[in-house]
Amino acid sequence: MTAYAIAHLREAAPHPEIAEYIARITATFEPYGGRFLVHGDPHEVKEGAWPGHVVVIGFPSISDARAWWDSEAYQAIAPLRARHIEGDIILVPGVSADYDAAVTARKMLQALPPSR
Repeated sequence: MTAYAIAHLREAAPHPEIAEYIARITATFEPYGGRFLVHGDPHEVKEGAWPGHVVVIGFPSISDARAWWDSEAYQAIAPLRARHIEGDIILVPGVSADYDAAVTARKMLQALPPSR
């Protein structure tokens, strides 16, 4: 099942190490079937606040995403970004093609205590 690495990165001043990180990152995730789905393009905030940029990398599975994150190749370049850009990064599995939110809602309602 598809999985994603999602980053919410704050604004940062341009720096040569950031450019090096961007130039090298694709080679770190391609061996794990990763590809950019979103890479810093402008986004529309509909609720709340989301300063900075969004990056989404898709992987064939959560194990592929974890293997990329833990890889020697990625860990070697991660400090180039981390030294200059604050942010939050998560790995999250996607839902199956037959996922039905209505089923999730029914299970949620069934788990509620009986109303009085």
